[in-house]
Amino acid sequence: MAVDDAFDLKSPAAVAEALDGTGYLPDDGIATAAFLAMRMRRPLLCEGEPGTGKTALAQALATALGVDLIRLQCHEGIDAAQALYDWDFPRQLLHLRTLEAAAGGELDAEAAESSLYTRRFLLARPLLRALQESPCVLLVDEIDRADDEFEAFLLEVLSEYAVTIPEFGTVSAVEPPIVILTSNRTREVHDALKRRCLYHWLEHPDLEREVAILRRRLPGLDERLAEQVAATVQRMRQMELLKPPGVAEALDWAQALQALEQDELDTEVAATTLGAVLKYREDAERVRAAGVLTAER
Repeated sequence: MAVDDAFDLKSPAAVAEALDGTGYLPDDGIATAAFLAMRMRRPLLCEGEPGTGKTALAQALATALGVDLIRLQCHEGIDAAQALYDWDFPRQLLHLRTLEAAAGGELDAEAAESSLYTRRFLLARPLLRALQESPCVLLVDEIDRADDEFEAFLLEVLSEYAVTIPEFGTVSAVEPPIVILTSNRTREVHDALKRRCLYHWLEHPDLEREVAILRRRLPGLDERLAEQVAATVQRMRQMELLKPPGVAEALDWAQALQALEQDELDTEVAATTLGAVLKYREDAERVRAAGVLTAER
């Protein structure tokens, strides 16, 4: 049975309710995109600024569905071996030595080779694990950091939800995993991959929704403090910063204020805790100079 059937997620509203139950507050667009990805068996490419909830969406979906989240973190130079599989060469070598000892040095080469390339020695990386262990949620995080060759390889895997390992055979998913790809748009993802996927652009939440996220994720957070943090972060995002704060940084800031037992974001406290929300000295200086921390709340 498919995961969306098993959990009765038969509408965007049902998906929104399931995500809400995990603490992730989706808007209608996110809920609809996630619903269609599950119903149409298509990967969902989520693009947006860092901190808009792309990775958190995959985590929340896995939690809501009660399935494993398998994460492939992309980086410059990632290749198929790192993403798909490898062979456990040290164990294979020990296996060969054991066979040689048992055979008194007379080892049948063909038999030895056939015993080496079995599931016992296969090291499954995230993509292969997702095919073997589905139903699951496969998160391909920051695909924009990978190169063109890896993108083409990923497209091939996602087109058939199957891979052929020369020494082993073909591995196909009994049920396609739910696939979420994220991109911070440091470069454009190629059209071929985009055509294979459904697409959703995630914006930073508006003030009301950000306050709701803060209070949902941080139980006990004072409503006024949540409003002050969200409003200040929203003003920061309107500035030309090297790294505008996302929801994750807003949560960090609110949590830091909670740890300091603050119920008010005054100018002094805001200035001394900026390191929780801004990660560049230049950004902190711009914010202080612009008077954002002393603006009326």
